[in-house]
Amino acid sequence: MSLKGKIVFVTGASAGIGAATALAFADQGAKLLLAARRAGRLAEVASKAKERGAPAVHSIDLDVRDRRAVQNAIDSLPAEWAEIDILVNNAGLSRGLDKLYMGKIEDWEEMIDTNVKGLLYVTRAVVPGMVVRSRGHVINLGSTAGELTYPNGAVYCASKAAERSINDGLRQDVLGTPVRVTSVDPGMVETDFSLVRFHGDTERASKVYKGVKALRPEDVADVIVWAAMRPAHVNIARVLMTPVQQANSLLFHRDE
Repeated sequence: MSLKGKIVFVTGASAGIGAATALAFADQGAKLLLAARRAGRLAEVASKAKERGAPAVHSIDLDVRDRRAVQNAIDSLPAEWAEIDILVNNAGLSRGLDKLYMGKIEDWEEMIDTNVKGLLYVTRAVVPGMVVRSRGHVINLGSTAGELTYPNGAVYCASKAAERSINDGLRQDVLGTPVRVTSVDPGMVETDFSLVRFHGDTERASKVYKGVKALRPEDVADVIVWAAMRPAHVNIARVLMTPVQQANSLLFHRDE
């Protein structure tokens, strides 16, 4: 299915998987609606997307944790951007790696507010229009952490397990409409994920990827675009993807 001229809304588009996804859709000639909190980095992605072939890009400075801001952003879109064809719910993060009984409550709140509530807010604002127009595709970013909890990561894992349930529930709720719903669940991807998790501790973050050839953001973006390009009668419910050196969220083979 051609994506040329389709309106693709990507949240968390300023870096990592979100930025790579924006550029991958630009390669297909899609129009890009990009949202993130870091306006400067978002502007850089928008510029690159235009260079890669996006016929138009519209950027929004948006924190998905803010329910009213999310709804207002969708309600106030210019008419030419209002009919979103594909939503990529990518905004998300992890904070801390602590035993549950020693975790920082502010870290929990940031993860839950972004990964769960933010996902819900954006979905609630966008999907009704898809149902009315009888077209659309929602692609949610999950994780191997959503299917197998690992030590010291209970809250992040719970937030991704919630994404999986929300994804599956939405797919059931739009049954009878042409709207498609997909979850793409990556394992280890080398981005700023660990740097964010460890609040900027570069040394600790670098150890996460030591001895493993991790997925690249572009690998995940490639799968997202692939799912979006399936024929209209085909729905890819879920894709679980890992590096060859990873079996699940607990088991890795690390080179010496």
